[in-house]
Amino acid sequence: MSNMLWKSLALSQAVFGASLLVSTSAIAAPNTTEAEAVSAEVTQTEDKSETEAASVFSSSVELQEKQTLAQAQQNEVNVLEEVNQYGSEGQENGSQSQVTSVSQFSDVQPTDWAFQALQSLVERYGCIAGYPNGTYRGNRALTRYEFAAGLNACLDRVNELIATATADIVTREDLATLQRLQEEFSAELATLRGRVDALEARTAELEANQFSTTTKLAGEAIFALTDAFGDTVGDNNNTVFQNRIRLDLQTSFTGKDVLHTRLATGNAQRLNTTGDAFDGTNFQTFNLTGDPSNSNDVTLDWLAYYTNIGPAQVYVAATGGIHSDYAATVNPYFEDYDGGNGALSTFASESPIYRIGGGAGAALNFKFGKGGGPLRGSSLTVGYLGSEPSDPGIGSGVFNGNYAALGQLNFNLNSRVALAATYVHGYHGAGSALFDAGGFGGANVPVVGTAQANLIENPSSSNSYGLAAAIRPSSKISVSGFVSYHDVTGFQSNDDFEAWSWGAGIALPDFGGKGNVLGFFGGAQPYSINRNLTGRSTEDGDIPYHIEGFYKYRVNDNVSITPGVIYQTSSGQNDDSDDAFIGTLRTTFTF
Repeated sequence: MSNMLWKSLALSQAVFGASLLVSTSAIAAPNTTEAEAVSAEVTQTEDKSETEAASVFSSSVELQEKQTLAQAQQNEVNVLEEVNQYGSEGQENGSQSQVTSVSQFSDVQPTDWAFQALQSLVERYGCIAGYPNGTYRGNRALTRYEFAAGLNACLDRVNELIATATADIVTREDLATLQRLQEEFSAELATLRGRVDALEARTAELEANQFSTTTKLAGEAIFALTDAFGDTVGDNNNTVFQNRIRLDLQTSFTGKDVLHTRLATGNAQRLNTTGDAFDGTNFQTFNLTGDPSNSNDVTLDWLAYYTNIGPAQVYVAATGGIHSDYAATVNPYFEDYDGGNGALSTFASESPIYRIGGGAGAALNFKFGKGGGPLRGSSLTVGYLGSEPSDPGIGSGVFNGNYAALGQLNFNLNSRVALAATYVHGYHGAGSALFDAGGFGGANVPVVGTAQANLIENPSSSNSYGLAAAIRPSSKISVSGFVSYHDVTGFQSNDDFEAWSWGAGIALPDFGGKGNVLGFFGGAQPYSINRNLTGRSTEDGDIPYHIEGFYKYRVNDNVSITPGVIYQTSSGQNDDSDDAFIGTLRTTFTF
């Protein structure tokens, strides 16, 4: 019977016609995952057999033919064993015995479209069994082996009925029905068989050439044409064409975790709006790479792992970690994790409080307010990042070097309102910067804010407090903003200072087309209110106002074009600085 079954499955359309009558309820749930897995297993077995046969080809053509024939016979035996295994698997696992009525299945209802067919198979032919919990699971996709096992059981039952001369059960009308089904659906069955064969061939090709079964690649490439305008600002800058590329290898080991291994390169130099190389007021998101020289050298700019332990999400960064990797920034449509589909500047993308510290460390995120309550999706987050984790020298390392510890409460109110209260405590060595994202790229260069709000001349500690909110009245508009206060205490005299920053923006998603975003953001980059550095005047209390507007036009799922303008006043808190206009045409490719 088993040999007849295998040959029938391989050669006969009539058997496929019978299958429509045997297992219609199971076929009702199309899911190729298990079928692909089985076909992949068969393909791998056959590939291995071909490789072994090829290795002895030089010995004798005749020997090869014999071996190939023997291997084909062995494959047939293996497949039949798989069919028998699936047929007996339920009994070994304690499946219930043959049911006598379809009403014994708790998950089969008279309103199900295949109810009558299943009822006929159970009560007329008696070749359908269920699971130990009394269910049939008719909506679950079945594998080809499971289908073969079920068909084998039904054919055995039909042969048994024929052998016992129960003509009143198996009639000529039944055979005529099967023959009619074969004739009526012969074209469809041939097409289906062709599609299955093509799918198996494509699956085999993909598996043979796939990069990894656990890793996928997410990439982004940015092309940006940029220029700055102003009296002396225009004289200090020429039009530039810059780029940045990120390749992120995302690996999952359990299906619920992910390891990010990101490579980055780029050549985007900062524009000169103040004449001060330490001033970070003109940083755009595509300036950020792991290479401090921005000379298109490839670097590992981020290596981090996310997983779950009990009720908490765990984040561990080995390099390149920043606080916004694990803490909600509450700035939708502007925040793109310094990618090419959000705001133009680092200032507009997220509150400067998340730029204090970075590097290597860990964080825990505890979610609460699950279910349908008003605080669903809220969380408590704590994290620690050290900026000099790999340096064993005195005053360095994970805990003795520069670091920043963050705590944040995040509240989501009915999916329309989000609030975040953030506290960051940090330590900063001499010659570093307050908003340096952990000594970005190995250089203590600020990524946002003025020199007066950044420069740490002597070892200091800082305490920073931030509030952020986002309101989404409808799916077509989002309003967000933040405010942060920073208190820096130096370990020597006259090293203390305070800094403020605030900003707000409005985003119009799907403006002019699905996936497009029109955004406007304005505020004050981090500035000091009580500090006067040599050569920098703050007597008039000028505030470096920042206003930007952009329109992200989505060409397709993988390409977007974003023209935008940044307007900057009093760069470097210096009233002698020209107001600057920075124009950018950014094209982003994601893959």
